[in-house]
Amino acid sequence: MRLDAGQIEVVDERMAEVLRGKSPAERLAMGWSMWTYARNMITSVLRQEHPDWDAERLQREVARRLSHGAV
Repeated sequence: MRLDAGQIEVVDERMAEVLRGKSPAERLAMGWSMWTYARNMITSVLRQEHPDWDAERLQREVARRLSHGAV
């Protein structure tokens, strides 16, 4: 397997085969689950690190991190 210098991750061929066998709805559900998990983890960490933040401040920071600073 060749790696491009700009490529930071490679999907194993076996995993690619598994993903190809999934329906579009299954792949979308997997992506939604991963996004939800990430959002919940970031929220939990921030809540623990900043117990003084209100819900709005917490949600803004979670959105900023999930959007890579675009929000």
